[in-house]
Amino acid sequence: MGEEPPDHPSRRQARRERDDVRSILGCLAGRPLAIGSATLFGASTPLAKALLGGGVSAWLLAGLLYLGSGIGLAIVTLGRRAIGRPTSEAPLARRDWGWMVLVILSGGVAGPLLLMIGLAITPASSAALLFNLEGLATMAIAWTVFRENVDRRLMLGALAILAGAIILSWQGGSGAGAGFSGLGLGALAIAGACLAWGIDNNLTRKVSGSDPVQIAMVKGLAAGAVNLTLALLLGARLPELSLTLAAGVVGFLGYGVSLVLFVLALRFLGTARTGAYFSTAPFIGALLALLLFSEAVTVQLVAAAMLMGIGLWLHLFERHEHDHVHQPMEHTHAHFHDAHHRHPHGPGNPTGEPHVHRHAHARLIHTHPHYPDLHHRHGHK
Repeated sequence: MGEEPPDHPSRRQARRERDDVRSILGCLAGRPLAIGSATLFGASTPLAKALLGGGVSAWLLAGLLYLGSGIGLAIVTLGRRAIGRPTSEAPLARRDWGWMVLVILSGGVAGPLLLMIGLAITPASSAALLFNLEGLATMAIAWTVFRENVDRRLMLGALAILAGAIILSWQGGSGAGAGFSGLGLGALAIAGACLAWGIDNNLTRKVSGSDPVQIAMVKGLAAGAVNLTLALLLGARLPELSLTLAAGVVGFLGYGVSLVLFVLALRFLGTARTGAYFSTAPFIGALLALLLFSEAVTVQLVAAAMLMGIGLWLHLFERHEHDHVHQPMEHTHAHFHDAHHRHPHGPGNPTGEPHVHRHAHARLIHTHPHYPDLHHRHGHK
């Protein structure tokens, strides 16, 4: 018997089933990426605190961390080219560079500088917990400025994580140390860093369709060079080689690889949900701080762990599905030919999947599980 034509009902049904599977897998893929990003970044906070204790100045350390991320990712990029395995991702386009400048200034210069100032005068575990403000700032900006959809389940999860952070940050008693730990200049500096990174995360959404390694590499090299130069001009001195290399490794993993995973998560989840998962970073940092600095396990820590676990569970089992409209658009990114990519190919277009080229989307109305990813940034009633 001959092969069935492309428009045969069995072929269309097979395509629909394949597209449904890809939609579900896409929703699921963003979660481990966001949690992996949070784990690496959360671990970097107490490690950076340890480096500050080794005599590295705050501004200089900010430069070393970002340079470590940029240089490490540059080595990865050159290594891939050397072995003949270049990336299949879309490079940053000319229109992306304006957004990248803002990303570098907010998240690569202001954020780490404020963080290092705060870390220098704030206990490591308290500093790690204050990072919950970044997730909240990210979500608040995404919801209010970029109008990403948020439902009751996601909001309750975010509130549970915030409640855990409040419990962890509280010190009982009636003396000078009562109330929220770390309040003062250090806490304000860390809160400022979280706001800067919240802005950064939402701006990064604008370029998340491009190569995440290139995005993180450019940000690391530019921000690291600026911070390091300013620190040296103000009289800072490079530490011994072992500390410099340690800062580079922490920066590569906690800032570079973490950002690559974060950008990939943005594609699948959107900014608000990625920020919600990223809110687990402070708890991870607090646990590591307990191990590194021999701080006691408290009732607050256990209670906070339960609340954050509830919040994470609410986020993990969220399902968002409804009839939605895709308006016509054109863009460039790595893609498969799924339900959202039915465009024809010309003689100069690449073969194989995934592949990268500029392509157009026609107006489309359909239903499937989705989050505010590259193709689902529609409004909600």
